[in-house]
Amino acid sequence: MTSTQTGALLLIEDHQDIAEMVYAYFEHRDYILDYAADGVTGLHLAVTNDYDAIILDLMLPGMDGLKLCQKLRNEGRRSTPILMLTARDTLEDKVAGLDVGADDYLVKPFDMAELEARIKALIRRKRGQVSPETLSVGDLVLDTGTLRVQRAGKDINLSPIGLKILTILMRSSPKVVSRGEVEREIWGDILPDSDTLRSHLYNLRKQIDRPFSKSLLHTVQGAGYRIADMDG
Repeated sequence: MTSTQTGALLLIEDHQDIAEMVYAYFEHRDYILDYAADGVTGLHLAVTNDYDAIILDLMLPGMDGLKLCQKLRNEGRRSTPILMLTARDTLEDKVAGLDVGADDYLVKPFDMAELEARIKALIRRKRGQVSPETLSVGDLVLDTGTLRVQRAGKDINLSPIGLKILTILMRSSPKVVSRGEVEREIWGDILPDSDTLRSHLYNLRKQIDRPFSKSLLHTVQGAGYRIADMDG
């Protein structure tokens, strides 16, 4: 699957009427589309092809959208933008989707023009990104293309949110990034409770710092957080 100027999309949706509506709408606007009606087929297509964005239903036969998204990010190591469709309209469900690696969400029933606007925004963001890069601070290395994280040559497996936090801080290193900036970058306008970021930072610090002799993740009281080699 190669993308066109408009975009190459993967639609994973088991509700036939919704799938036909979305497919016809985007095909009429010169997008290239692949389609899957279940999670297993959708995951296979997502890891074997390159798409500009994925439209992913939450409730799917075979494998639900949360599990699919998690596998795509953690095992497939794919960073393709994902917009999750859900009939659920609670903060917990939206946060759960973003926590496993979704980039945006839309609650059913939705307006097709809004869906297209959100997809266009994801595609613009994807195409506007710099080429995959290797970020390094001290002996900590992050490959943004493969999403591989290593410290002192040892692989570190992070959650999607942990990986996003690390990327934000490493790209800004050695500058301090405020709590609000980190939250907005990850969760947008649906901020979780105040302990959520703290919990993710605790887990990130446990994985990238505690097994090693030197700490790289620092909390700057009243200012925010930074990744820095203070002796470097």
